[in-house]
Amino acid sequence: MNRANYSEVSQFVFLGLSTYRPVQHLLLAFSTVLYVTIVLGNFLVVFIVAFDPHLHSPMYILLANLSFIDFCLSTLTVPKMISDLYSGHKTISFQGCVIQMFVLHILGGSEMVLLIVMALDRYVAICKPLHYLTVMSPQKCIFLLSGAWVIGLIHSVAQLAFVVYLPFCGPNEIDSFYCDLPWFIKLACTDTYRMEFMVTANSGLISVATLFLLIVSYIFILVTVWKHSSSGMSKALSTLSAHITVVVLFFGPCIFIYMWPFPTVPVDKFLAILEFLITPILNPIMYTLRNKDMKMAMRRLSSQLLSLRKIS
Repeated sequence: MNRANYSEVSQFVFLGLSTYRPVQHLLLAFSTVLYVTIVLGNFLVVFIVAFDPHLHSPMYILLANLSFIDFCLSTLTVPKMISDLYSGHKTISFQGCVIQMFVLHILGGSEMVLLIVMALDRYVAICKPLHYLTVMSPQKCIFLLSGAWVIGLIHSVAQLAFVVYLPFCGPNEIDSFYCDLPWFIKLACTDTYRMEFMVTANSGLISVATLFLLIVSYIFILVTVWKHSSSGMSKALSTLSAHITVVVLFFGPCIFIYMWPFPTVPVDKFLAILEFLITPILNPIMYTLRNKDMKMAMRRLSSQLLSLRKIS
């Protein structure tokens, strides 16, 4: 379509999670409580790891980065949703929508790589404990983390490089509470088959391949532990269970949203809530409440705060 033949869309309208005001009030309270929990929980993990020298090891550095990414993913979408539910003004500018998608895919791509690095860390710790400090040295840990962010950036740029130049002449309604490529592309005033295929190949297949790689790594770890000591199987399962849960809940919605050929709006919205409101809470719960080192670090932090209060 020639650009002279259409009026360009300057903003998009979110249809949100529900059009019924009582349901919106319930969602407002629900999402506010969960978002505050996400902020406090993930900030606590980052704060404890940053200020407790006993936790300055690759495992906890990776954990702190996972908490930071989860916090950013929620902050990218949930406050806007809360504001829209409160005001009823559910619009976002074209530029704001593009920025939201760009940052979303940087964070999503970085978290995919980070989860692989965390699986590598657990493999070395469980299967090759004597080589752990050599393989997962602080320098290599920083290198891997930097690589995760660079790959996330490349992934996002590759996704949006051509999409942002699509023509938009209306409609401008997005049946969700945030911007993402599958819905954004469908609003373009042109044939979007190739773009949709590119998004599926980039985000969908990468998600499937990464999940498959992680599952294989978990199986390899468990088989290795079982061969060395069947009694160590329960400990290995306990160590990996939290990581496996986070991985499944992160990749499940990604694979469904980007690869399912028959999109159903209620399911997409449920998966979006799961991805941005439920999964980010699991990280601090799974890793903090079940981890002895984190519990001890919290006790040390509490003792230090009480000492400071007594001195003051």
